[in-house]
Amino acid sequence: MRIRSAASALALVLCALFAPGFGVLGSATDAQAATKISHATATSMFREVGITWSSSGGCSDRNNPTCTSFEQLNLATAQGAQTLKRATGCALNITGGTETGHASGTYSHWNGYKLDYGKNTCVTSYIKNTFTYIGLRGDGAPQYKSGSGNIYADEGSHWDVLYYNCGGC
Repeated sequence: MRIRSAASALALVLCALFAPGFGVLGSATDAQAATKISHATATSMFREVGITWSSSGGCSDRNNPTCTSFEQLNLATAQGAQTLKRATGCALNITGGTETGHASGTYSHWNGYKLDYGKNTCVTSYIKNTFTYIGLRGDGAPQYKSGSGNIYADEGSHWDVLYYNCGGC
Protein backbone atom coordinates (compact mmCIF):
# COMPACT_ATOMS: atom_id res chain seq x y z
CA MET A 1 0.00 0.00 0.00
CA ARG A 2 1.33 3.44 -0.93
CA ILE A 3 0.69 6.29 1.53
CA ARG A 4 0.00 9.59 -0.26
CA SER A 5 0.75 12.00 2.57
CA ALA A 6 1.62 12.32 6.23
CA ALA A 7 -2.01 13.24 6.95
CA SER A 8 -3.14 10.06 5.20
CA ALA A 9 -0.67 7.93 7.15
CA LEU A 10 -1.78 9.49 10.44
CA ALA A 11 -5.43 8.99 9.52
CA LEU A 12 -4.87 5.29 8.77
CA VAL A 13 -3.02 4.68 12.04
CA LEU A 14 -5.53 6.57 14.16
CA CYS A 15 -8.48 4.93 12.41
CA ALA A 16 -7.07 1.51 13.29
CA LEU A 17 -6.41 2.51 16.90
CA PHE A 18 -9.74 4.20 17.48
CA ALA A 19 -12.05 1.93 15.50
CA PRO A 20 -15.04 0.46 17.33
CA GLY A 21 -14.14 -2.89 18.81
CA PHE A 22 -10.59 -1.95 19.74
CA GLY A 23 -11.73 -0.55 23.09
CA VAL A 24 -9.98 2.83 22.82
CA LEU A 25 -13.09 4.76 21.88
CA GLY A 26 -15.30 1.74 21.51
CA SER A 27 -18.72 3.35 21.59
CA ALA A 28 -20.72 6.32 20.43
CA THR A 29 -21.09 7.46 24.04
CA ASP A 30 -17.39 8.23 24.49
CA ALA A 31 -17.64 11.83 23.29
CA GLN A 32 -14.78 13.22 25.37
CA ALA A 33 -12.21 10.78 23.95
CA ALA A 34 -12.60 11.88 20.31
CA THR A 35 -9.35 12.81 18.55
CA LYS A 36 -9.53 16.43 17.39
CA ILE A 37 -7.77 17.75 14.29
CA SER A 38 -6.94 21.20 12.99
CA HIS A 39 -8.54 23.01 10.07
CA ALA A 40 -5.32 22.53 8.08
CA THR A 41 -5.24 18.77 8.69
CA ALA A 42 -8.90 18.40 7.73
CA THR A 43 -8.53 20.41 4.52
CA SER A 44 -5.49 18.32 3.58
CA MET A 45 -7.49 15.13 4.12
CA PHE A 46 -10.39 16.49 2.07
CA ARG A 47 -8.16 17.67 -0.80
CA GLU A 48 -6.55 14.23 -0.91
CA VAL A 49 -9.82 12.62 -2.04
CA GLY A 50 -11.32 15.52 -3.99
CA ILE A 51 -13.78 16.88 -1.43
CA THR A 52 -14.47 20.60 -1.76
CA TRP A 53 -15.86 23.04 0.78
CA SER A 54 -17.50 26.45 0.66
CA SER A 55 -19.03 29.04 2.95
CA SER A 56 -21.44 31.88 2.44
CA GLY A 57 -18.84 34.19 4.01
CA GLY A 58 -15.86 32.80 2.10
CA CYS A 59 -13.97 32.22 5.36
CA SER A 60 -12.95 29.59 7.92
CA ASP A 61 -13.30 31.39 11.28
CA ARG A 62 -14.85 28.95 13.80
CA ASN A 63 -16.50 31.82 15.66
CA ASN A 64 -18.25 33.26 12.59
CA PRO A 65 -21.50 31.50 11.56
CA THR A 66 -21.09 32.51 7.89
CA CYS A 67 -17.75 30.64 7.67
CA THR A 68 -17.07 26.94 7.21
CA SER A 69 -14.49 25.80 9.75
CA PHE A 70 -12.96 22.40 10.48
CA GLU A 71 -11.05 23.48 13.59
CA GLN A 72 -11.60 20.88 16.34
CA LEU A 73 -13.24 18.44 13.89
CA ASN A 74 -13.13 14.83 15.05
CA LEU A 75 -10.67 12.73 13.09
CA ALA A 76 -13.37 10.09 12.60
CA THR A 77 -15.65 12.74 11.06
CA ALA A 78 -13.01 13.75 8.51
CA GLN A 79 -12.37 10.08 7.78
CA GLY A 80 -16.11 9.53 7.43
CA ALA A 81 -16.22 12.23 4.77
CA GLN A 82 -13.35 10.52 2.95
CA THR A 83 -15.18 7.18 3.19
CA LEU A 84 -18.36 8.71 1.74
CA LYS A 85 -16.44 10.30 -1.13
CA ARG A 86 -14.64 7.05 -1.96
CA ALA A 87 -17.81 4.97 -1.71
CA THR A 88 -19.98 7.24 -3.84
CA GLY A 89 -17.55 8.68 -6.36
CA CYS A 90 -19.86 11.70 -6.26
CA ALA A 91 -18.90 15.36 -6.11
CA LEU A 92 -18.93 16.20 -2.40
CA ASN A 93 -18.99 19.80 -1.16
CA ILE A 94 -18.96 20.57 2.56
CA THR A 95 -21.06 23.61 3.46
CA GLY A 96 -20.95 23.35 7.25
CA GLY A 97 -18.35 22.23 9.76
CA THR A 98 -17.49 23.15 13.33
CA GLU A 99 -18.37 26.83 13.14
CA THR A 100 -20.80 28.44 15.55
CA GLY A 101 -24.45 28.82 14.54
CA HIS A 102 -25.55 25.17 14.43
CA ALA A 103 -27.72 23.40 17.00
CA SER A 104 -25.96 22.56 20.26
CA GLY A 105 -25.56 19.19 21.94
CA THR A 106 -22.99 16.50 22.57
CA TYR A 107 -23.07 15.17 19.00
CA SER A 108 -23.06 18.58 17.34
CA HIS A 109 -21.20 20.47 14.65
CA TRP A 110 -19.35 22.50 17.32
CA ASN A 111 -18.13 19.31 19.04
CA GLY A 112 -16.80 17.93 15.75
CA TYR A 113 -19.35 15.16 15.06
CA LYS A 114 -21.23 16.71 12.14
CA LEU A 115 -20.70 17.98 8.62
CA ASP A 116 -23.17 19.47 6.16
CA TYR A 117 -22.95 18.54 2.48
CA GLY A 118 -24.50 20.38 -0.43
CA LYS A 119 -27.14 18.25 -2.13
CA ASN A 120 -26.73 16.81 -5.59
CA THR A 121 -28.48 13.94 -7.38
CA CYS A 122 -25.52 11.58 -7.06
CA VAL A 123 -25.10 11.92 -3.28
CA THR A 124 -28.84 11.90 -2.61
CA SER A 125 -29.38 8.76 -4.70
CA TYR A 126 -26.50 6.99 -2.97
CA ILE A 127 -27.77 7.81 0.53
CA LYS A 128 -31.39 6.91 -0.18
CA ASN A 129 -30.55 3.70 -2.07
CA THR A 130 -27.75 2.43 0.18
CA PHE A 131 -28.66 3.42 3.72
CA THR A 132 -31.69 2.46 5.80
CA TYR A 133 -34.51 4.94 6.28
CA ILE A 134 -35.07 5.26 10.04
CA GLY A 135 -37.84 7.86 10.22
CA LEU A 136 -38.15 11.55 10.83
CA ARG A 137 -35.93 13.50 13.17
CA GLY A 138 -37.65 15.71 15.76
CA ASP A 139 -37.54 18.65 13.35
CA GLY A 140 -39.13 16.60 10.55
CA ALA A 141 -35.94 15.84 8.60
CA PRO A 142 -35.96 12.32 7.04
CA GLN A 143 -33.07 10.25 8.41
CA TYR A 144 -31.02 7.41 6.92
CA LYS A 145 -28.61 5.21 8.86
CA SER A 146 -25.46 3.76 7.31
CA GLY A 147 -24.30 0.23 8.09
CA SER A 148 -21.68 1.68 10.44
CA GLY A 149 -24.31 3.65 12.39
CA ASN A 150 -23.75 7.18 11.07
CA ILE A 151 -26.90 9.23 10.53
CA TYR A 152 -27.70 11.21 7.36
CA ALA A 153 -30.52 13.75 7.74
CA ASP A 154 -32.09 15.44 4.71
CA GLU A 155 -32.54 19.05 5.79
CA GLY A 156 -33.95 20.13 2.43
CA SER A 157 -31.11 22.27 1.08
CA HIS A 158 -28.32 20.00 2.37
CA TRP A 159 -27.42 16.74 4.10
CA ASP A 160 -26.64 17.02 7.83
CA VAL A 161 -24.43 14.05 8.71
CA LEU A 162 -23.67 12.79 12.22
CA TYR A 163 -20.48 10.72 12.35
CA TYR A 164 -20.14 8.39 15.30
CA ASN A 165 -17.24 6.69 13.50
CA CYS A 166 -15.24 6.79 10.26
CA GLY A 167 -17.71 4.64 8.34
CA GLY A 168 -15.34 1.76 7.69
CA CYS A 169 -12.14 3.63 6.90
